[in-house]
Amino acid sequence: MDALETAQLCAKYADDKKAENIVLLDLRGLSPVTDFFVICSVGSSPQLRAVRDEVVVQMREQHSMKPLFVDGSFDSQWIIVNFPNVLVHVLSEEKREYYSLEELWGDAPVVPWAPEVPAPVEAKKKATKKTTVAKKATVKKTAVKKAAAKKAPAKKAPAKKAPAKKKTA
Repeated sequence: MDALETAQLCAKYADDKKAENIVLLDLRGLSPVTDFFVICSVGSSPQLRAVRDEVVVQMREQHSMKPLFVDGSFDSQWIIVNFPNVLVHVLSEEKREYYSLEELWGDAPVVPWAPEVPAPVEAKKKATKKTTVAKKATVKKTAVKKAAAKKAPAKKAPAKKAPAKKKTA
């Protein structure tokens, strides 16, 4: 997995825990330390922990990638998760504004990033699949009925009785 893909996945996992204002900076050629920064803001210490944990756990479980190290503390309101060639910065809004990493690395191009398509599209796909299965079942039933009708002898309609003649006296 290349560094850009790692950065995008880290951004996605941070977004899954409602991190805000997620920015990816391309530092290739600008920094000897890393290729990408993922910078995001959180509103509280519990969210700081949740974002850090989500990024670390998902990268390990889904992509077999462990961070080289995790630094910072909840008291400092700034956690750094270091993957090969990607540094993930999770900061409180106040610390992010104070340290202004985007301005400090102002020469670095911002990598366009957007969260994945929302889940309702997945629900729509499942609904479409169910509809398709139901249509196939209806078509199959109709075909079975037609085949059975061809095999069965044709039923004759009952003969109509002629009206009774009136007797004249």
